[in-house]
Amino acid sequence: MEINAKNVLDGPLEACSYSPLTGFFRDGCCHTGMDDVGSHVVCAVMTEEFLHFSLKRGNDLITPRPEYRFKGLQPGDRWCLCVTRWQEAYLSGVAPPVVLQSTHVRALSVVTLEALKEHAY
Repeated sequence: MEINAKNVLDGPLEACSYSPLTGFFRDGCCHTGMDDVGSHVVCAVMTEEFLHFSLKRGNDLITPRPEYRFKGLQPGDRWCLCVTRWQEAYLSGVAPPVVLQSTHVRALSVVTLEALKEHAY
């Protein structure tokens, strides 16, 4: 995990969500590191449309999984998404809103700042 990580606006990376607790490191932030193969760097606000889109793509974010201490996500919850899933949703017209201050600068290696700003929360 990087210390002093930056967001896509070149400011300090802000927390995404503590409830539900999100992030690859489950620290509330969209920090990333070498082990984060999926690059969970986009802080997104869940929508019903996106949650069903993700489910159809094989990533069920709705169903509670107590064995992983995961309560399931609801519309309005903030969550650190894989940047490629967000891009896929963007290209399909169902991208959830993005919290720019909480989205890691590494997202810009896959998506443009303009695309993220189009969906700013």
